[in-house]
Amino acid sequence: MQLYFLRHGQAGKGSEWTGDDRLRPLTDEGRAAVVRAGVTLMRLELQVDVIVTSPLARARQTADIAAEELGLQEKVVDDERLAHGFNRRALAKILADHPKAQSVMLVGHEPEFSATIGELTGGRVVCKKGGLARVDVDDPSALRGQLVWLLPPRVLGL
Repeated sequence: MQLYFLRHGQAGKGSEWTGDDRLRPLTDEGRAAVVRAGVTLMRLELQVDVIVTSPLARARQTADIAAEELGLQEKVVDDERLAHGFNRRALAKILADHPKAQSVMLVGHEPEFSATIGELTGGRVVCKKGGLARVDVDDPSALRGQLVWLLPPRVLGL
C-alpha cells in the first residue's frame, strides 16, 4: 500500500486570524503554490484510490486543488481524524475505512504528519507546508513502512 502525506499549503497566520481556526484558509500565494504542486503531482502520474483530508479549511482547500489536478474530485473524503491529534492509531482506523484502497493520499497538518511518518518508518522527517511524502506499507495492519521519498515544497513547484 502506498501512503501519500500531503501537508496543506500556506495559510494565513494563526496569530492574525480572528475567526475559528478551523476556518482559516489558504492565502492567495498558498493557493497558487498548491495549484503548481498539483501540476507536479499530475506529472508524477500518481495512482491514488482515495484522498482523505482533514476538514479544516486549509487542508480541504489543498485536497480539492490536488484532486482537481489529478482528476480525482469525486474521491475526496473529509475525515475528522486527520485534524489536529492525528496519529498512527487514527491512521489505522482511516485505512480500515478504505479496505480496497491500495494508494491513499492523506492531507493534513504538522506536527502530526512528521510524527506519524516517523512512527511508521522509524526515522525522523519534517514535512514542510505543501510538502509530500510517500511511505510504502507492506502490511497495513502492522503499520510499518518505508519512506520512499519526501518532496519539499520547492521540488513540487511551490
